[in-house]
Amino acid sequence: MLPSALMRYAWLSIATAVATILLKGVAWWITGSVGLLSDALESFVNLAGALMALAMLSLAAQPADDNHAYGHGKAEYFSSAFEGFLIAVAAALIAWQAIGRLLAPQPLEAVGVGLVVSVVASLLNFATARTLMSVGRKFRSITLEADAQHLMTDVITSVGVIVGVGLVWATGWLWLDPVIALAVAVNILWTGWHLMRRSTAGLMDVALPDGELQAIGAVLDRYRAQGLEFHALRTRQAGTRAFVSLHVLVPGVWTVQQGHDWSERIEADIRSAVPHAHVTTHLEPQEDPLSHADALLDR
Repeated sequence: MLPSALMRYAWLSIATAVATILLKGVAWWITGSVGLLSDALESFVNLAGALMALAMLSLAAQPADDNHAYGHGKAEYFSSAFEGFLIAVAAALIAWQAIGRLLAPQPLEAVGVGLVVSVVASLLNFATARTLMSVGRKFRSITLEADAQHLMTDVITSVGVIVGVGLVWATGWLWLDPVIALAVAVNILWTGWHLMRRSTAGLMDVALPDGELQAIGAVLDRYRAQGLEFHALRTRQAGTRAFVSLHVLVPGVWTVQQGHDWSERIEADIRSAVPHAHVTTHLEPQEDPLSHADALLDR
């Protein structure tokens, strides 16, 4: 599935973010809980991230052109990095609010109603997160995976806030509310760091995951058993598309047509093992010493 087909899931995330902002805002307004306020602030981050995801998926869907011969797939990494940055900003805002409330505790009001509203918002986030994660993993979209991870973190922190506010209601310990809000801030800050680190790895052309490299290795091993050799295997991920390049060493007596036919079969088998992969092969004669001297990147 191409980024253009994934855009409808970004719209789902946007709709969920708007709904949860309204629900959590109502919960905070009813109760006055800074913990629930922190939850509502994170939903604004969800909305900003979802809007960025929509924009970057739209850009990633554009076809290759003269200035972007490999397509625009890396645009997805900007979305996840941006969302990681927004998470860090939200964590700072939550911590600021929590410290103020810790220094000047305030009683909570209408806790029961506020918690019910917050639970409904959390269930909505959970359902959307599961959908986005499933689609993101299936079609290798880091944008949807990042959005899903953020929503799932929102669910986890919401559960913590709900439990904390419930404990404040039951015990009367007002300090629990801002302390839990601080814990929420630390938790979402960790998620933001993880997203930004993964985005940086994608922009730096990190190799494909070990499982996919092993799948490619298994394909090449089958051809090695038939007398072919390989080197200079290089891989990278760009959004939903993977890029694989390698040198194929064949007997020098083969015709160009023979070598081409074998390369086509190898490329097809690699694409079967790694969906959405663009495979580039370079033919070389096994007997030529120069064929074995160009495996390095600078050669």
